[in-house]
Amino acid sequence: MLDSIKNALGIGKVPEAPTNPRPKPVAKTKTPVPPPKEFDVADLFSGPAGAVQPAEAGATGLDEKLRQAYFWIINHAVISPFYDIAYEETPPSQYKLGDSHCPIVLPTGQSYSSFVLLPLLTLALRRKCLLIGGPGRGKTQTAILMGILSGYSLKEVRRGIQHGQPQMTIADLLGNPLPADLVGAKSMDEITIAWRKWLGMRVKIIDEYNRIPTRTQSALLTLMADNYAEILDQVFECPESAWYLTANDDAGGGTYQVIEALRDRIDVVVRALHFNTRFLGDLLVRIEQKVKPEDIVPPQIIFTETELDAMQKQILKVRLPIPLRRRLEFFAAQFEFLEGGASMLEYRTKDNAACSGGDVKMLLNQETGKDRVREIGMQSVNGLSVRALMTAMAFMKGMAFFHGEEEVSLEDMRQMLPFVLHDKLRPNLDARFFEEPGNAALRFDRIGWIRRLFDQACAEYDRLNLDQDDPVAVLQHELDQGLDGVSEKEVHSRVARIEQILNTYQRGKKFYAHLYDDVLSLKYMYQRYTNYLRWLLTRS
Repeated sequence: MLDSIKNALGIGKVPEAPTNPRPKPVAKTKTPVPPPKEFDVADLFSGPAGAVQPAEAGATGLDEKLRQAYFWIINHAVISPFYDIAYEETPPSQYKLGDSHCPIVLPTGQSYSSFVLLPLLTLALRRKCLLIGGPGRGKTQTAILMGILSGYSLKEVRRGIQHGQPQMTIADLLGNPLPADLVGAKSMDEITIAWRKWLGMRVKIIDEYNRIPTRTQSALLTLMADNYAEILDQVFECPESAWYLTANDDAGGGTYQVIEALRDRIDVVVRALHFNTRFLGDLLVRIEQKVKPEDIVPPQIIFTETELDAMQKQILKVRLPIPLRRRLEFFAAQFEFLEGGASMLEYRTKDNAACSGGDVKMLLNQETGKDRVREIGMQSVNGLSVRALMTAMAFMKGMAFFHGEEEVSLEDMRQMLPFVLHDKLRPNLDARFFEEPGNAALRFDRIGWIRRLFDQACAEYDRLNLDQDDPVAVLQHELDQGLDGVSEKEVHSRVARIEQILNTYQRGKKFYAHLYDDVLSLKYMYQRYTNYLRWLLTRS
């Protein structure tokens, strides 16, 4: 009966046409014969770096399979007609509506709904995703679909969901010691723990995680951060997993305040947007035909464990070009520096001030001589952690892989940063930027705000012409080549260039945030060269 309904509705079949069609490469007249290559099982699942298009090979590459999964979910499972990850191939048509001149941009490239795409990338990268939205918005359903795509049955996924509630104990979350062992054991090693089965799953779902008591949150933190559970000195090693957590809001709602360390372990935040009433007919079909999306997932888009492992490896091999990495460095450098945070250079950071009990907002307001609107560091009360930057680069690679590309593009970076930094970069709501005309709404639109920050940073990067004129990058590249064989004369030359750059900064009077990491890097290089010079003189 279910199969006939699926066939009638056309929801049980995955189209054979490629989801991202591209023109075939023009054949060359002479093709060099490649040298023999050692066999690698990963080659069976080769992605964008070397895959033949499915239409030609009759087999689906993992990037194509991931796109097929996305389009099946967006067309037949999760009703989310929102293209908030938009790409442009040609200049788009734009309209402005209402008194607020709300911009409407019609995307000209293949664009996506973050509510489906980001959970899929989380599955591919084995990361941690927080789904936020009011009750009944499809958060748990989306997480369940991810579990099914990873090869589990619907029954296994549902039984593996951990439902946050105020009485949840560590034993409820992780497992219990066997009563007989507690009575008869002479040491902790003799106690057997009945571990919960969900701990061994490759997809882990925590529903309403902000209703879990603080003590149990600490056990969850260990599980998420270090992939193991511990009870009475007994340890259960968990497999690398994709995590999906849900919450009704991100403003402290729920029964318990989420501990900061647990929030920091979340890699990406996705909002479940409202239901578009123009699609009420789709809901009516589900009622009349008694169809649930999680019951009808086509087997063609379900990934095996081997495929998931291979896909993650392929994603991490996607290149992040050096010019793009420099833009990310420039963007990230804007936020940590706080001129009034300390007297010593290394400690002039927002983090140092906050850890010492200082009021970062007050210290920012005391800074003078800077453009409080253009200086984007004024808009945040914190900087970016190592974890946040590593996660951002991973999702950029994942986005490029999803497109079938071999390297990350600037638009991949621009689209992924807001979702990764959603909870990582905290706005300074007292900043003058938010008082400017048209910017007030960005107080509540974290995605739009971070995307605007990145656009501003890129504009400043272009104005400074750092792609063509970046003497610090040149010096850093020279040092990265190593010091073997570098002569004493060359060392003196490089040290002189470091001092020349610092003199230039000194003449500029103002100490801008983007220069802070440059100055610290120059000081580091100076120390490396002077130590090497001392060694050269000692050897001679």
